[in-house]
Amino acid sequence: MSGFEIGGRIVAEGTRETVSLDVSTLANATPMNLPVHVVHGGPGPVLFLSGAVHGDEIQGIEVVRRVLAHDALKSIRGTLLAIPIVNAFGFLNHSRYMPDRRDLNRSFPGSDQGSLTSLLADLFFREVVKRASYGIDLHTAALHRTNLPQIRIAPGDSELMKLAEAFAPPVIMTSKLRDGSLRQSAKNAGVKVILYEGGEALRFEEPAIEAGVKGTLRVMKHIGMIEAAPAVPAHASTIHSTSSTWTRAPEGGILHSVRHVGDRVGRREPIGIITDPLGQTRVPVFAEDDGIIIGRTNLPIVNRGDALFHVARIKTSARVDAMPDEDEII
Repeated sequence: MSGFEIGGRIVAEGTRETVSLDVSTLANATPMNLPVHVVHGGPGPVLFLSGAVHGDEIQGIEVVRRVLAHDALKSIRGTLLAIPIVNAFGFLNHSRYMPDRRDLNRSFPGSDQGSLTSLLADLFFREVVKRASYGIDLHTAALHRTNLPQIRIAPGDSELMKLAEAFAPPVIMTSKLRDGSLRQSAKNAGVKVILYEGGEALRFEEPAIEAGVKGTLRVMKHIGMIEAAPAVPAHASTIHSTSSTWTRAPEGGILHSVRHVGDRVGRREPIGIITDPLGQTRVPVFAEDDGIIIGRTNLPIVNRGDALFHVARIKTSARVDAMPDEDEII
């Protein structure tokens, strides 16, 4: 029998245990910890699941909860490290950011001598990420926007592509990595990490949660951790894309969307109309390229230049874009 060591604790083979890693103490003397739920089935792959790296992206929390409750884990091989809430500070404050106003997902691998954000990044990366072979980082769109379930991976890595295809999302986006991101640092450490996007911040959207749970279980089966996982529906297909565009508001007013996430659109196809409150003006919004809508605003009140629809190109392209982070799309 072999145990799994984390945070100075040993989790015995065939057991599961929550290990709390010390992060900091709040101003009111309340300790702040990073709980890691360890499901240790003995020798085999080590996979981490991380939710709420951005504190307001709460759908990943529910994905992790449902995976932990799934019967498939009763006969798990290897070790699952489940962290439903990485950024507890942002979670408690309904905020994407840390208290020092930094983005945790631009602060990896962190430092044990830096800011609070850097300290948390270092703790999570050192105690969790570097102990794993694989990871699934769970995210959503920013506040007032929603994303179609999708997997994002770095270019030029066939193993990442196999993990993404095993997840079987509607869309796989191959995009360049960003400095300071969890995926960039994980790549440098030799850990294979895919990023899941789906739904909206501070909201539960059942289709996105369900896609996240089923996809995670499929990945676990693919790497040999569990025996069975939900089948991919016969009618389902995955679209691959390496670049995308944001269609922005040509005028301010009230947006009336006529297309939704998951819809395929053609170049110059009308996808919305902007009116004034009195209905005296009507300005059409056209798709800028052939593709599939993978994100959109949920706010009907728009200003000229606001990002409205995120369209992944599905025509052949040699270009691989770096996708902007969610808070960079305004």
